[in-house]
Amino acid sequence: MKNHPDIDTIIARTRCWIERVVVELNLCPFARKPYEGGQVRYVVSVVEQPEDLLEDVQRELELLRATDAAEVETTVLIHPYVLNDFLDYNDFLGIVDALIDEGGYAGEFQVASLHPDYQFAGTEADDALARLEHDLRPTYLDVGVARVAAALAAAARGDEHAAAALSSAVDQVDATDDRVARAVFRLAEALGLEALGLPSSAEAANFTEYLLAELGIDAGGWRTTFGLILSGSAEASLAGRA
Repeated sequence: MKNHPDIDTIIARTRCWIERVVVELNLCPFARKPYEGGQVRYVVSVVEQPEDLLEDVQRELELLRATDAAEVETTVLIHPYVLNDFLDYNDFLGIVDALIDEGGYAGEFQVASLHPDYQFAGTEADDALARLEHDLRPTYLDVGVARVAAALAAAARGDEHAAAALSSAVDQVDATDDRVARAVFRLAEALGLEALGLPSSAEAANFTEYLLAELGIDAGGWRTTFGLILSGSAEASLAGRA
């Protein structure tokens, strides 16, 4: 591995890509706040076998669970020495999904995947469409809903940090002009605050109903979904859709 760049260089290049592409081009409005707030943890794995990388993934999941989101909200795990072939990498993602489901992380964390040779079903390896599709996903709403689901799951466990996580999700969606998303995320916040038994839940609920009434929607589906998360009945399915 002596011909590879050192760890500091790998992290610097990754940070540069996130800043110049994801943040500056505003491809994901939710990325700016944790990036500028210094809440992104960068980790370079030096392992050369997939089973060792899986251990690194689980280690980072446990660290995120044990760390206040105000300190670390996202981990970027960089693995330059393993799974360079996209098909091998794609197979590995299925193993990671199983870890999320079977390890008790479903509904709490989302793993987003990036690979320089990303390829989608029905496309050739150098198909421009494959790269275009890759550039367009995930959307800010995909990421936001995953974060709201994780915060609600935390609220269901009585985690005192859940209220701050919900507030952060609301702040981030306010950076967009998506009025429906702003109302829906505030609905999640109100339900989470209620589950935590916080007195501010009543005011949050009243404001949410005002926003929904302005839009002329009931958000019944979202109410059901958020209620299922709070009851612990929808964690695995939501993790799959996030």
